[in-house]
Formats: sequence, structure tokens, C-alpha cells
Amino acid sequence: MTKRDSKMASQTVENYLKAIFHLAQKNQDINPTELAQTLSVSVPTVNSMAKKMAALAYIEYEKYKPLRMTEKGRKEAALIIRKHRLIEMYLVEKMGFGWEQVHQIAEQIEHIKAPLFFERIDQILGFPKYDPHGSPIPNKQGEIEAVSFRALTECKAGKLFILRGLRDSSEEFLKYLNAKNLALGTKIEILKIEDFDKNMTISYQNPTQLKEAQQEVLSELVCAKLLVEEI
Repeated sequence: MTKRDSKMASQTVENYLKAIFHLAQKNQDINPTELAQTLSVSVPTVNSMAKKMAALAYIEYEKYKPLRMTEKGRKEAALIIRKHRLIEMYLVEKMGFGWEQVHQIAEQIEHIKAPLFFERIDQILGFPKYDPHGSPIPNKQGEIEAVSFRALTECKAGKLFILRGLRDSSEEFLKYLNAKNLALGTKIEILKIEDFDKNMTISYQNPTQLKEAQQEVLSELVCAKLLVEEI
């Protein structure tokens, strides 16, 4: 195997680790078919990689059974996610990128094997706890702080909230939020919730802009993706 092939193999393992980690947030038993769909590969490809990852003690693998991440695998995945989220934060805070622009760049840089590089970025940023999309940044031990934010759909009218995070950080959704002038830190008041379709009429003001509060009607689908904290 050439050095380039070895590097590509390492990146593939890291991408599998991240995918398994995220799926395990919903269910610790990972269906190989679901993992294949997530990574856009075939089930036989997943099974082949699962055997290699089991040999590295990253997952537990038995033929015809769900995959399960080991503690070693969980920590390794968290450290990759740490690098990804630090890079995203640096791109937004220090280089002026929009929060919708940083994911693909971070996907490439996260594979760099240079711990001091990422420690320096962490220091420059002032040791942030969250990335630009409100997701917690794992610490150097791979530990992730639990968050207690709830979806806007779980909230009642007449209350005031702050937008703290997102359940969807896709480029399409972030561009949608940009168009609506919604950003993290925005104070949101729920004015009305429709009985029929659960659409919400909200009043809000972007903290980074000197504009008057605006009103918007958001669908239940959008509100379910907005994570807020009551104030």
C-alpha cells in the first residue's frame, strides 16, 4: 500500500467512525443497511469495513448482527468531531466565512494529524464550547457536554426563547435561515401556534443587526429543527 493509499484508508475509517457515532446518538445498535445509506455505499462495502474497524477495536462486529461502537471508537470519533467543529468555528470567527460555507472545508482539514495545530486553534478562539451551528465541541479527552436545549415545536405561545442550536446544519437549511435573518442568539417570541398544521407565528430580532423586530410564519418542519432555551 502506498502512502497515499494508506492516507485514504485512514480517512475512510474516520468517516465511518463519525457516521457510526452520529447514528449511535439515536440507537447504539447500528444497522449496516442504515450506515450504508448514510455513507452512500453498498452493504457489502460496509461489512468489509466493519471487519477492519472491529480489528482496530473501534466497533463490535458479528455477521448478521447490528454494529456497536466501543469506548475506544466513541472517543476516536469524538476527537475527529472536535477537530471538525473547531475548524468550522475558526473559519467563521477568524476568516469571515458564513456558517453555511464551512462544513465541506472542515471535512477536509479534520483528517490532519497535528494535535498542536488544533490546540492552537482552540486557544486562539478562546476555548469555545460550541461550533457555529450550536453543536457542542468535544474536549481533548473526547468528552461532550450534554445540552438541554429543546425544539421550538415543544414550546408554548407567549414565551420568550433564544435560538441556541440546530438539528439540521445542511447548507440548504442554513441558507434558508439566512434568508429569514435567523441566527444563533436570536430572541424569539412565539405569538401564535396554528391548531391545524402547528405552523408558528414568531417575532424575533437578529442580535447582530440593528433592525426592528420582524414577524415570520414558520412551518412545523422548520421549528422542529430550531433548538432553543427559554429566558
